[in-house]
Amino acid sequence: MAPATYAVEPSPTGPPYRLWAETGDGEAARQGVYAPRYSVSFGARDRIVIAPGDTRSMTFILDKCEGYCMGVDGRAGPNLACEECGRAVATRMDDCGLWQVVWLEPGAVVRRDSGLPPVPPPDWDDLAEAGHRVPPVEPDGRWSRRWEAALGVVLAHLVAVTGDRPVTLPPGPVRELLGFAVAKCLAPDPETRSLDLAGPGIPVPDPRPDILLVPRHPLTGEPWSPPGDAEAVVVPLDSGVWAYLVHPDELSPLPTTGTLPPGVLRDDYPLPPHPSYQLIPNRHAFTETLIRLPAIRDPRLRNRRQSDRPL
Repeated sequence: MAPATYAVEPSPTGPPYRLWAETGDGEAARQGVYAPRYSVSFGARDRIVIAPGDTRSMTFILDKCEGYCMGVDGRAGPNLACEECGRAVATRMDDCGLWQVVWLEPGAVVRRDSGLPPVPPPDWDDLAEAGHRVPPVEPDGRWSRRWEAALGVVLAHLVAVTGDRPVTLPPGPVRELLGFAVAKCLAPDPETRSLDLAGPGIPVPDPRPDILLVPRHPLTGEPWSPPGDAEAVVVPLDSGVWAYLVHPDELSPLPTTGTLPPGVLRDDYPLPPHPSYQLIPNRHAFTETLIRLPAIRDPRLRNRRQSDRPL
């Protein structure tokens, strides 16, 4: 999470857990899980996630600080308590392989006005701003963790809307960055579907492809849909990743001093950074998304229900 931001998870998360064999299909579905897994969360809904640096006046509950490597993973439930009253209020997670976050318990915290002037909420117009784009490669040369997570979510939705059938990608950044993972994930089939980008500020391709890759709203998380076209099949994508695919980085920088004449491009622009391995999806993001899509119950996806491997 970026500083001074938060998100809300509407689905149950965290302990207590119940084994799938004890839960059954019906009760698991009411918890938002539609495919067998080892255990199902019966934790709180609407938990709030924030950046660890935005927490104040909290202290660790020492007997709930379990972890695998050199951090805590929250397996025992809330591990942070209010410094004043001692009530358990949040769960810190920062173990190896986990994003560093703090989950606030919705029943233990109260929203209060900060007194600061309101900031305009983000909207579709923000997607065109350069600051909203998320580059696919980190400064250290590795693939972006946010891209890996976004790709896992996209593949899960593609499996669901296509019935595990392959798709053809448009030329350009979509094919170059997502092509390897999409080809490896979706099973070969003569009934190939077509996919292309769509969203605010760009026209829907004509003829319209079978599937539209659209952004999630930067505030609500709801996927964009073509105006007046309720039947369009859309697959949602992280808005920062979508914005990069639609508006890639500039092709030519300004020279060190002075400016280039209009229409002149440099021919010594260095190649963009590219890791030595292919971009592959985050397995956890793929699995957690797929099991929460009702379409996973389709008989065609039986093998998918028995495996969490996207590739």
